[in-house]
Order: sequence, then C-alpha cells, then structure tokens
Amino acid sequence: MKQLVIIAGPTAIGKTALAIEMARRLGTEIVSCDSRQVYRELNIGVARPSTEELAAVRHHFIACRSILEPYNAWQYGEDAREVVTTLLAHHDTVIAVGGSGLYIDALCHGISHMPDPTPELRQALSQQIADGGLPELLQRLELEDPEYYAVVDRNNPIRIQRAMEVIITSGKPYSQYLKADSEPLALPYRIVKVALRAERPWLRDRIDRRVDIMVQQGLLEEVKSLSPHRGLNTLNTVGYKELFAYLDGQCTFGQALTDIRNHTWQYAKKQLTWLRRYTDILWLDADSGNMADALEKNIM
Repeated sequence: MKQLVIIAGPTAIGKTALAIEMARRLGTEIVSCDSRQVYRELNIGVARPSTEELAAVRHHFIACRSILEPYNAWQYGEDAREVVTTLLAHHDTVIAVGGSGLYIDALCHGISHMPDPTPELRQALSQQIADGGLPELLQRLELEDPEYYAVVDRNNPIRIQRAMEVIITSGKPYSQYLKADSEPLALPYRIVKVALRAERPWLRDRIDRRVDIMVQQGLLEEVKSLSPHRGLNTLNTVGYKELFAYLDGQCTFGQALTDIRNHTWQYAKKQLTWLRRYTDILWLDADSGNMADALEKNIM
C-alpha cells in the first residue's frame, strides 16, 4: 500500500538528515511540515536545509511563500495533502518531515477552518504583546483554554496570539478547533508516524551548537535585513525576537544568544510534549545511531 512516512521530533535532533537519507534510499521526495521554513525570507534563523541538501532530494513547502502572504495550518493541510496525493501517483512512499505539531495534525487529520479575526483585533493583540502584555494574554489563555495552555510554547507569541484571536472571535476554546477533526481522514494511503528522541544533555548540546553555527552563518545580518518587517507576527519568534531586542538596546548580544538557546530548548520540550499525544507513533533514539536502518525495517 502507498504510504506517507512522517519524521517528527524536537528542533536540532537530526530530522532533516534522516529524511534526506530515507528519501534517497526510497527514491522519493520530501514534504516539509515546518511552519517557518515555508517563508522564503527566513533562512538561517529557521535552520532551512542547505543548498546541497535541497539539491540532493526534491523538497516541497520550503521557501515557497513570502512573509507578506498570510498562511495558516488549515491551508497548509489542504495544500500538502494535494501534493502528497500527486507524489504518490509516482512513488510508493513519500517522506514528510518537520517539528510543527499543528502542521502535522493538519496534514494527517485535517483541522477546522478557524475564524479570522478583524484587523482591529489582530492589531490590538499585536500591540499588547509589543507593549509587554504577553503574560496577561497567557493568564487569559490559561483561564479560557487550559487544554491548549498546557501544550503551547509560552515563548512563542505567534501561537499565543493566534489562539486568543480564535477564542475572542468565536467564543470557543482554540483547542476545540484543533481536535474537531481528530479522527484520521479517509486517505488512500497509510500514514506512518516516526518521532526522534534523545537524552536531554545530548539534545541540549545540539541546540547550543546549532545557535553557534547560525551566528557564524550570519544570523544577525539576516535579522537586520528583516527589520523593516519586524512588526509581522511571523518574525515574533525564537531566533528573531531576541536579536530584535538586542538591536533595540534592550540586552547585550551575548544575552540575546543565551535567550535564543534557552527559548529553543523550551520549545524543543514543548514539541516532545505535543508528540506524546500520538498513540500511533514509532520512537527512534537519535543519539544511538543507525536510525535510517531502524526506520527502513519498520516501513518496508
């Protein structure tokens, strides 16, 4: 039977390398499930696959939209399923890879088309966050949707703002929309979910080294080039917001990098929490090696 193999896991754990290795072995293509790598203006700060990696295997949903074009998980799910169906007409297996749990849910199960807020509400919430009001929004989120509050990355203002936009606009919990279509769709292919995990010290070291590499690659220059668009929610995220704070004189460069490391680690833990929701997932130990061999045995 045709199959979609999803490789998930926390940031910096090695998902991209495994996906490329598996795609090469199986002679197939890769669909990205990353909510930030979809934007062409974001490169270093979102750990986009290198030019060599993108050339090795054809990727979809990488650098295909502008940060000026609104894009959401529901639309991604619709688009990605169409691409997967097209690819499976020519391949027995398609590889999907990414750490955005909501995008994975949208691809596998579909999610409800969430209501869009008025421009005034969106602007008001953005301004509240810009004025330091994120803690108050978090308190409101905990009160009105404790289920989503338990899994949301509390250092990601984009996710928090989106949840509050839906709650205020619809009068319903954001989590209600996320699980409205929790049963698998009737798809003409099977879905195999794989998640990578590792011992905490190993993963924390990987995250810290990735931040160092990003700086060497020119992360600060990338952030400076995006300054004209810094008001966009897309840029109010880990790796960018900390360096915007540095450029504003709110902290030293060293402190900004420390904040990026800490916030990325917190995000990685949230990603693992999200993945533990799945009961139909195969866990592989990223720090043990031979992941490709282990995965191939389980999907062939």
